[in-house]
Amino acid sequence: MGVPDMACCPTLLPEAKACISEDKYDFLLKHAGKYWKDVIDPEHYKLMLEEHKNFIKILNGEGVKVVHPEPIDFGKTDHTPNFSAHGVDCAMPRDFLLIVGNEMIESTMTWRSRYFEFMCYKKLIKDYWNRGAKWTAAPKPMCKESLFKKNYKADENSTAFFDEQTSILTEEEPVFDAADFIRCGYDIFAHVSQVSNNAGIEWVKRHLAPKGIRVHALNFVDPKPMHIDTTLFFPKPGLVITCPDRPCLQIGMFKKAGWDVVVAPYPNIPKDFPYYISSQWLSLNVVMLDEKRVLVEKDEIGIQKLFEKCGITPVKVPFKHCFGIGGGIHCWTSDVKRRGDLQNYFDWPQEILEGFATHH
Repeated sequence: MGVPDMACCPTLLPEAKACISEDKYDFLLKHAGKYWKDVIDPEHYKLMLEEHKNFIKILNGEGVKVVHPEPIDFGKTDHTPNFSAHGVDCAMPRDFLLIVGNEMIESTMTWRSRYFEFMCYKKLIKDYWNRGAKWTAAPKPMCKESLFKKNYKADENSTAFFDEQTSILTEEEPVFDAADFIRCGYDIFAHVSQVSNNAGIEWVKRHLAPKGIRVHALNFVDPKPMHIDTTLFFPKPGLVITCPDRPCLQIGMFKKAGWDVVVAPYPNIPKDFPYYISSQWLSLNVVMLDEKRVLVEKDEIGIQKLFEKCGITPVKVPFKHCFGIGGGIHCWTSDVKRRGDLQNYFDWPQEILEGFATHH
């Protein structure tokens, strides 16, 4: 589980602008590089720390062992030959660690302000490696200016499906965030986004192919996509939950596989709640403890009722103040070890698998 220590407000570099709503720009321009504890409402920050501490107790109560990365001072500016940037945080391990079986894959991290975040996880990953885990670091990108399209501006009113043509990213080198991948047995679904380009998804696909893992790219109507967890997820075998504001081009593939596709209700927490760099759709950012229990924000009644209708028991977690600095319940966690055997949940013909991205 991530920690908020020394977490900073991100700088509005072009790749951050491509992901964050324009109505947040003024706040970020004013406070970029400052510690969150110094710029947000003190009561909000206090409640965030209390929720974080309480969440650990809830996880422990459910039999989950909780470990943490080691924070660094994200307010300091780091330099490479190609750019300079201060850090953000190590509050969101879901963004960084892609866990596939016994393998821990360090993602590239596309925001230059998150380039050195990997340092926070080295001790933790090494401990798992010493106990037998496989440790892989994806090729660290150069992050030259040429990775990002010049004078890019996302159309926030666009209703087109997002692809490489509408992304800020070029295909100069593979880049991806782990939170753009969602596991489903032998299949992993990848989110083409402002932080994961086709080359990055292709790197993951080739890397995992020898294990028999199939990686499929998905496209959504979303002008500023970043991470898949608030867009589409699989609570249990046979069930897909989707965001009504972000339809999926390939959703018909899941229906062909015999899965039920359910559209999520709109969030209960209002839009004017202080989501400093995120959106109210963190209502969908949940963690499945197993097929019958889900960790969900306690005030999100609509999604709780949907889970109950689907035979899943909500475990209510007070967490909305943690949403403020960028992520929900799933973002703040990375499930490293689970019990169970690898399953094949989809039985598509090979010709459909090969043309997955063009079918809908």
